[in-house]
Amino acid sequence: MAAILCLFEDPGYRKLLPLAYTRPVYDLQCGTCTLGEKITRQYTQTTIVAHCRPELAAVVKKVYPKLPVNELPREACLLINGRLLADETLNVKIPQEGEDCLFTSGDTLVAARVSGKNLEGLRSKMDSGPITPDLLPVDRTQEVEVQLIEYPWDLVHQNGPQIEADWELSGYHGQIEGHIYDGAILMNRDEIFIGQGAKVKPGAILDAEKGPVIIEPGATIFPNAAIEGPAFIGEKSLIKIGAKIYEGTSIGEVCKVGGELEETIVHSYSNKQHDGFLGHSYLGMWVNLGADTNNSDLKNNYGNVKVYVDGEMVDSGSMFVGLTMGDHSKSGINTMFNTGTVVGVSCNVYGGGFPPKFIPSFTWGGAEGLVEYRLDKALETARAVMNRRKIDLTAADEKLIRGIFEATAKERANLK
Repeated sequence: MAAILCLFEDPGYRKLLPLAYTRPVYDLQCGTCTLGEKITRQYTQTTIVAHCRPELAAVVKKVYPKLPVNELPREACLLINGRLLADETLNVKIPQEGEDCLFTSGDTLVAARVSGKNLEGLRSKMDSGPITPDLLPVDRTQEVEVQLIEYPWDLVHQNGPQIEADWELSGYHGQIEGHIYDGAILMNRDEIFIGQGAKVKPGAILDAEKGPVIIEPGATIFPNAAIEGPAFIGEKSLIKIGAKIYEGTSIGEVCKVGGELEETIVHSYSNKQHDGFLGHSYLGMWVNLGADTNNSDLKNNYGNVKVYVDGEMVDSGSMFVGLTMGDHSKSGINTMFNTGTVVGVSCNVYGGGFPPKFIPSFTWGGAEGLVEYRLDKALETARAVMNRRKIDLTAADEKLIRGIFEATAKERANLK
């Protein structure tokens, strides 16, 4: 039996940039939790090990101080691709017990059950980068039908169904532990969870008629805000007065959110406090959108949206794709983002008109032109923003940011 479960990264992480610049793929959010949490809850009585790209190792160790990172024990191990969107059938399709085997979906390595000598070659290369099948000398293979996250918009499109699936596994049903003020309206209370210390103020509406509404401990829903399920509001987040949160939206912990959101994921410690529309989008951590920032998520001709991915334009196959924004990026007031825009890490976007649909990491500007954002200034801003939340920018964080700056230099070579 493989008592060790290792979450690993494969070369597919590149299609999840810029979000994956600052975290391993299994730390991306979908529904109420991360991809990694969805995987590990399907396997009980296992020791968890984390594999990641070497540039992320120090940060992952900081986030998960109790987990071995890029280290494999000598016992049998079940490795699972961190891009896998797990469901309750995962431990049946990929069981812990059995002979050594590679589990594949087409050309993608989904998982590997490995022991003994078959682990030796991999153990010495855990800190060398993404894991590929050639590192695992296992003859037996098995095709499995699973869902893998390929692009950021996959996370967004799966978010609503995943909130519902997470709800079914949560045991939260109908628990009201926080304070509901007189005048607040809860529709279909059996599908609502309100955690300890959370507040739902007068005039707020939680509409769970089409899906669950989950309000985590310490969150506050201000007066006249409306939340339509399926929706998830993370711990200590604030939903501002009059906010309109439509179905399929997840807000991470310690965020401030106002205006209108639909089918959107906002990672933790990010702010969209003011009026403006954000739809079919994914914001990383430490993002701030200025007042009246808006994005388009649907073309006027109702055609498929094309998105810049790892150096080329990709047809998303979807009519609905909004904004993807990496960690530590900001927008000024009245900024407009076109359908399928990608903004990298540590950008500052402002000005009239539509900026380009791809804005490289460490870039300032907008429709009238882009220039490189000085690294020292980017670090200074990141440090100030994090300090406001009483969180330090550690040496590991700074080293990662410096590495991203160097890794994305070619993208900024022809800024105009």
